[in-house]
Amino acid sequence: MPDLPRRQFLGALALPVVAAACAALDPVRARAALAAAPPPAVPPDEAAQDEDFWFEISRAFTQDRTLINLNNGGVSPAPAVVQESMKRWLDHANRQPPALSLLGNHPEIETVREGLARTFGAHPEEVAITRNASESLQVCQMGLDLRAGDEVVTSTQDYPRMLNAFRQRERREGLKLVLVQLPVPAEDDAEVVRRFEAAFTPRTRLLLVSHMINLTGQILPVRELVAMARRHGVPCIVDGAHALAHFEFRLDQLDCDYYGSSLHKWLFAPHGTGLLYVRRERIAGLWPLMAADATQDGDIRKFEEIGTHPLANYLAIADALDFHAGIGPARKAARLRLLRDRWARRLLQHPRVRLHTSLDPRWSCGIATVQVEGLDTGKLQQWLWNEQRILTTGIGHAEFNGLRVSPSVYTRPEEVDRFSEALEQALREGLPG
Repeated sequence: MPDLPRRQFLGALALPVVAAACAALDPVRARAALAAAPPPAVPPDEAAQDEDFWFEISRAFTQDRTLINLNNGGVSPAPAVVQESMKRWLDHANRQPPALSLLGNHPEIETVREGLARTFGAHPEEVAITRNASESLQVCQMGLDLRAGDEVVTSTQDYPRMLNAFRQRERREGLKLVLVQLPVPAEDDAEVVRRFEAAFTPRTRLLLVSHMINLTGQILPVRELVAMARRHGVPCIVDGAHALAHFEFRLDQLDCDYYGSSLHKWLFAPHGTGLLYVRRERIAGLWPLMAADATQDGDIRKFEEIGTHPLANYLAIADALDFHAGIGPARKAARLRLLRDRWARRLLQHPRVRLHTSLDPRWSCGIATVQVEGLDTGKLQQWLWNEQRILTTGIGHAEFNGLRVSPSVYTRPEEVDRFSEALEQALREGLPG
């Protein structure tokens, strides 16, 4: 292992509980960390190796350093500055009458909407703020008019909740769900498009694709899939739960009709925040999950008509956007790939290790799924957690299995190395009986 910078070495010795407590009381730390960012002229790949900068970024979070969290693809912790913002807005809501703090007009929400639109390449009138990717996507899945016999195309690797949403419509309304099997990993965009298009028939009415597949971190060629579907007159829903704020792209570049994502993964926004993008001309034809007045038919805000909702969570998104911009999207993606490559390339030296994720940046970023032949994935995940205090996600799929590993910007290189050392130990010694 290369020598650590002095600040990082000293930080590794600090008491985790004390460090977390100090960070929670000091959201200014986030601004100090961002002030240490390399100049814009420094290439992202070079900035990704600046351990002093990333050590300061790690100190902006309040995570428990007695464990190693490699499951940031599920829900990521928010930095202290976002936590404190949410607490301030919650205090604000509780100081005012409920009719003002929860149900009234909030121009601040429009500021957040504009910030999300500007950051991710959309018009503010196309962006709704939701509670998570599932809510965003089910607005689209349940809100489109489909009839018995209509076919919906997606892949066998799509997220279970999204598959269940269409399976419920199958049972209830007689739709037909058509599943496409994709290569693992998939390193030929044309082949991916060909497989989806081969599943189209004259009855195909809708396409659902994952921008980044949750099982492996596989990035699919969304723009090409959207263009293919449009040639057939078929709208496309894009599941961006793991993609938004993870790697660089703009919604207007994808040219999709509908896009849903969570913001509590890679944007580091408060838990229970999400985004729904609907192309402007598609808004009127999409029913909201909860009924809205007819005067709102063409208004993106009809998808936010859910009754009393967590306003403080939504308003603190502004601070998460600020933190994201301060790190720099290109720097963030480069750092996540660096951490991914650090453990993956090391473990791939072992003949029993198989990676279900491409290491080519065209098809992946910070998430990768690894399988150790001869070891039960579920038992390996439990052993890592119970004995090593390393949190990963066990993936059990009909087509493959493995551990999904997703570090974040606060993950230190030595934590990634501890994960590699633990798997190497399991390879040598096996798992306890």
